[in-house]
Amino acid sequence: MNEGKTIASSSGIRQEVERQMRIILKGCAQVIQEEELRERLERSLKTGVPLTVKLGMDPSAPDLHLGHAVVLRKLRQLQDLGHQIVIIIGDFTGKIGDPTGKAKGRRALSDREVLINAQTYQDQVFHVLDRDKTTVRYNGEWLELLTMKEILRLASTVTVARMLERDDFSNRYTREIPIGLHEFFYPLMQAYDSVAVKADIELGGTDQTFNILMGRSLQKDMGMEPQIALFMPILEGLDGKEKMSKSLGNYIGIQEDARVMFQKVMEIPDSLIIRYFSLATDILPEELDRIKKALEDGENPKDYKLMLAEQITALYHSAEETGAAREFFRQAFTEKGIPGDIPEILLPDEIDTLGGAVPFLVEGKLAAGSNELRRLLAQGGVRLNGEKLTTLDAPVCAGDVLKLGKKKFVRIGRQTE
Repeated sequence: MNEGKTIASSSGIRQEVERQMRIILKGCAQVIQEEELRERLERSLKTGVPLTVKLGMDPSAPDLHLGHAVVLRKLRQLQDLGHQIVIIIGDFTGKIGDPTGKAKGRRALSDREVLINAQTYQDQVFHVLDRDKTTVRYNGEWLELLTMKEILRLASTVTVARMLERDDFSNRYTREIPIGLHEFFYPLMQAYDSVAVKADIELGGTDQTFNILMGRSLQKDMGMEPQIALFMPILEGLDGKEKMSKSLGNYIGIQEDARVMFQKVMEIPDSLIIRYFSLATDILPEELDRIKKALEDGENPKDYKLMLAEQITALYHSAEETGAAREFFRQAFTEKGIPGDIPEILLPDEIDTLGGAVPFLVEGKLAAGSNELRRLLAQGGVRLNGEKLTTLDAPVCAGDVLKLGKKKFVRIGRQTE
């Protein structure tokens, strides 16, 4: 959608609005308000002016995985529909520290930490978003310019009782855990970001409900049309139960090697195939409906999991890397009888041999030490991707699968910063 380009006929506009609504709402946990979104899309199509879609970023040096990318994928879908994406880096609010979901206040970041973390975030975000079609802003541009009079005016728009409706504040207050007065300003400052960029839509996870609705309220208070709030659900990890988390080891990193990513997707429970298609890919709603029906009709889930693994891997890697990852999986797992659900050890980049991996195998209780590995090697009991090894000098790479003895399997991964 380019400014000045419009869809002429009323029927054409209605059809396009409904098409966009299906794409935008696919996988969403909640939208406030759906009818307002429909009206805003119709106006955009009539005028040719794209909607401004906001995502606030807390610059805390994230190592992004597919769970984080759920919101980013929805932004990319909106971007592909022609709307303007604005990423707001909280260089100012990062110095307050977002208390969301915390049992205590978060440590405020220094100027240097904010800038380093913001760059790290951008480097990863643009694995999903089109860099040339994304506007990046720092909220210090406007927040640092506010006068005391303007800050007091902002503070007057919300009561302490309203702030204490937030679960984390309420819980800390009930448990008599200190709440700094400055922490109340975090959701207020994030709300002001929506005013500053004139956001039509703000996206976030369900854990950001309070902050995003605060933006809606502040826009109303300042005489603006309130933004639509679009909330994306939390994605479960490889275990199918807990929220995807690096600390739980159930994650798929968006910068992981293609072979590792492909194989990890193949580990998810069959019950999550549709959810991953919906939240972790850009599949169209009608194709999602077709896959859902096929699975309900009893078609083999593995066929669709292979399709899912290929689609997800292709979003973050080249066609050649994705094809090689599929072939690696076929040879290493399908043909060699290697189970899918196996533990992983993370090696530093400088460790590239089986011998170098020994301390990590010992730490993971997969081997007693070098002597045991030498014994297994002599007996032909160590295999790499199904091929027998004979020396500790054998090279190992991310995505490789080691078999130690008759029953122990471990996948090689790489440590990230």
